[in-house]
Amino acid sequence: MRVSTGAAAAAEPAVLATGVDVTLGGHQILQGVDLRVGRGEVVALLGANGSGKSTLVRALLGIVPRTAGEVHLLGGALGNGVPWERVGYVPQRLPAGGGVPATGLEVVTSGLVHGRTLRPPRDARKRALAALEQVGMARHARRSVLQMSGGQQQRVLIARALVREPDLLVLDEPTSGIDLPTQETFVATVRALHDAGGTVLVILHELGSFAGLIDRAVALRHGRVVYDGPPPRPRGEHAGPEHEHTHPHADPPTPGAGLSMEVLP
Repeated sequence: MRVSTGAAAAAEPAVLATGVDVTLGGHQILQGVDLRVGRGEVVALLGANGSGKSTLVRALLGIVPRTAGEVHLLGGALGNGVPWERVGYVPQRLPAGGGVPATGLEVVTSGLVHGRTLRPPRDARKRALAALEQVGMARHARRSVLQMSGGQQQRVLIARALVREPDLLVLDEPTSGIDLPTQETFVATVRALHDAGGTVLVILHELGSFAGLIDRAVALRHGRVVYDGPPPRPRGEHAGPEHEHTHPHADPPTPGAGLSMEVLP
């Protein structure tokens, strides 16, 4: 993992967003959102369906356009100023696309290609297989992702983000549809990344397996930040480690969201 060094880098937050507005399809989704995530923090984005969590993450990554506000990632202004090779992103689901169905190995290898390089490195296959092994999908490396279950596809997307060994890892409900043992394995991997100095911003409906890892929680309601502080304690059925989060919580479609690809520059 490539963690930035030097006093200047340490002073810059991993994520800095000020006054972010997003309007899609004539609907204002985000209104004046400010967010700061310090280097080495693990921050959870919480909120009900339709609160704007996924839209905020996509705006931070430049996947959907902002109508106002500024965003800096790892010290660089959103766009060409961001070192994208150091940013990993796991969307809610595999992006739809035409053409020849990709294998798990090909999807993960694509995580090593970004705007500054159009070719994967020489050790791309080795690194992609190692990332698939981390999420228990190495034996499915040559299988088409279209033939995989939703949970298996999600694990491939997680591997695609991890293969970059990112300094900033952004996750949109990463454990949705994944069984509890795999969740725990993934959280252990995220913990190792964090212990090495990495920063994590994760959208969650409930803390679940991430409960012991979250430093801070930021809650959204109707596109605005309504809470920023210590993470809430799990309650009711979600308080026990045996709770397996399999019930769906997918956000309703965001107007205009289908016009953008869920990929990083």
